[in-house]
Amino acid sequence: MDHIIKSVTKFNDKNRAGIEKTLHRVSCIRNRQFVITGITFRVGRSSFGSISLIRDLLDSGESILIIGSPGVGKTTIIREMTRVLSNEIEKRVIIIDASSEITGESNVPHLSIGKARPIQVAKTIYQHQVMIEAVENHMPQVIIID
Repeated sequence: MDHIIKSVTKFNDKNRAGIEKTLHRVSCIRNRQFVITGITFRVGRSSFGSISLIRDLLDSGESILIIGSPGVGKTTIIREMTRVLSNEIEKRVIIIDASSEITGESNVPHLSIGKARPIQVAKTIYQHQVMIEAVENHMPQVIIID
């Protein structure tokens, strides 16, 4: 466990860390003395071409809401939509990622999001403020929120 702890980014206040240049997340379990006693890995995936059936929705410019049960691939589809919007349709895309689900915990954006610019939210209570800041400062044509 010591090797893993030293190999990941710093654990945040939600006990989550990332593996640089990946979409994977590492969550830790702590005891009452705040010592890490367990680790859970969550594998983040990207799947190029996975949105071919809904590409026409992206071209329409309309808002899209994706809902579904946990583990069915919603975030994977959002990543691919982000890449297509930013790289192929050439929109200015900003990702507001309060939980680092879309972009991962790394400071280097993953290739799966294309040219989109991720803005990490330090605490969920600041998400609204960060969204306003993104609009005022970065003039996005598309905002992706997970």
